Amino acid sequence: MIKIINQFKMELLARSSNESFARAAIAAFISQLDPTVEELSDIKTAVSEAVTNCIVHAYKEQLGYIYITVRILNDNKVSIKIKDKGCGIPDVEKAMEPLYTTAGGERAGLGFAVMESFTDKLTVHSAVGRGTTVIFHKQLQTR
Repeated sequence: MIKIINQFKMELLARSSNESFARAAIAAFISQLDPTVEELSDIKTAVSEAVTNCIVHAYKEQLGYIYITVRILNDNKVSIKIKDKGCGIPDVEKAMEPLYTTAGGERAGLGFAVMESFTDKLTVHSAVGRGTTVIFHKQLQTR
């Protein structure tokens, strides 16, 4: 049975200056589990990608919020939910394909692929006009 051991929530404006804060805050919270450097780096990378997706894609011509919930679960598991209430993704399956991007320019279209590679499980829910929720889980080593 999954049991929540500890949890925190935060709400940030979708500004690029807040990406590093979100990454650092989540890393600091998770540090109570004494993760390895690699585990912490994996989580920070996945968080960075998810938050950047909210900033770049969710709120095209407006400023919105990013909602983050981090849960420490029993058995050294971490669950992170990053949500926006932006434009949503019309085709989640297509958006998750490596190299697919709607932003153009210097964007590589690897955000979801990176999140998947650095976490144990990635789930993406989205509705056009209502926003996107990304949830990922990471099992940390028991020391």
